[in-house]
Amino acid sequence: MGAMARSSTTDADIGIPHRGAVRRAKDARSLVMAALGELVESGKAEWSRGATGEIELRLLSGEVFLLGKVAVIRIA
Repeated sequence: MGAMARSSTTDADIGIPHRGAVRRAKDARSLVMAALGELVESGKAEWSRGATGEIELRLLSGEVFLLGKVAVIRIA
């Protein structure tokens, strides 16, 4: 009896990410943080860490964002 091929969506349907998906998410987060770091280094933004561990990013244009572990929230 042959082995059944595993669907790429089977685990996702029940909320279990594949190792590759987790790796890509970490890579994506690293890329986003690097890009935001470039904004800070170039003087176009400032960031600080709050008491809760979230990073607050303030752009010179006035927008303010909270950078959480899995989400970015615009607060102003």
